[in-house]
This record gives sequence, C-alpha cells and structure tokens, in this order.
Amino acid sequence: MTNDKSNEWLEIGKIVAPQGLSGEVRVYPESDFPERFEVPGKRWLLRPGETKPQPIELLAGRYINGKNLYVLKLAGVKNCDQAEMLRGCKLMVLASDRPQLGEDEYHVIDLIGLEVLMQTSGELVGTVVDIIPAGNDLLEVELHPSFAHEKEQTTNDKQQMTNDKKQKTVLIPFVKAIAPVVDLQAGRIEITPPPGLLEING
Repeated sequence: MTNDKSNEWLEIGKIVAPQGLSGEVRVYPESDFPERFEVPGKRWLLRPGETKPQPIELLAGRYINGKNLYVLKLAGVKNCDQAEMLRGCKLMVLASDRPQLGEDEYHVIDLIGLEVLMQTSGELVGTVVDIIPAGNDLLEVELHPSFAHEKEQTTNDKQQMTNDKKQKTVLIPFVKAIAPVVDLQAGRIEITPPPGLLEING
C-alpha cells in the first residue's frame, strides 16, 4: 500500500547538482537537522520514477552559508559524471530514525493536532494546525467554536456576527513563558498568554 510506504520513509533532501569534479553533490535540505547531512552513515537514495529507496553511504557533508545548500560526499560517487546521474534523486531516512531532541525541542509533526488549553482555567482554546518558523516559532491555533464565540460576545453582542464568520486562528509564540507545558502523551499544550494575545480582530 502506498500509504504505508510514505509513512515508512522521510525525505530529508533533494540532490540538485554536482559540486566540483570529485563527485560531490549539492543537496537542497528538507530537514531542519544538520546531522542528517553532516554525520557520516547510511542514508537512502530514491531515484526519479522509482518507489523503493536504495541504501547509500554518506561519507561527509558541509553546509554552504547563504545558499541553504549542503555539499555531500557519497560512497561510490567519484566524479562529476556519476554525480550528474544523481541529479533529481531524493535523500531519505527511515521515519523511525529521528534525531534525539533537546529538552525543550519538539518535532513539528508531533505538535500539530495538540489541544491548547488555558493553564489557569483549563478552558479549551483550540487545536494546533500549523507551526510557522520565525525567530521564535509560532503556533497557529484554530480556535474552538465555544472559545471564539465567547471572545466575540465580549467584543460584540450581536450573535449572528459569529455565525457569519468562519473558524478563526490565532498565532501564539512557542516560548516557555507563554507555553510552559507541552504534554505529548496527553496531547495538550497549556498556555499562559499575556492579556490581549488571544483577542480576535474582526
């Protein structure tokens, strides 16, 4: 089944061009973890038109500042022609092969779908629908209808305005001071937002 296949593998980057004459390749990264490209070891190569990745050994890798590219040395790729043949190939890892995270780091995929609650009252605010990378990452939270309705009632007493508006989202900075509790087991994030953070602008 295709679904199982796509769940089994994670794409970490795409080979976009040869680099130099010694068989190195340029890779555009799809992963935030530098060790995927810099730590030697087994990776998997998915050629265009194929469905099953083949194992390949990463010998070395380095980041090119300002270009958002990595240059990799792969085993068995010794010249520019061999590197050219890999153009368009995807670099993969097993989905189970996740880098170890620091104490307050999380995989984006683990945060999406978590419920967001007010720490003080336990009130359900909404659900995380996306993570927006910024200086501090932002949680995009789709407000629960009851929470959105209650907020609108305080700013405007006309109920039909609520019915006319689609479900709203708010952006919450993903920092310890505002989101002190992230409980992946329970599927929840507890927040202590400063006044005005959750105000809805019509």
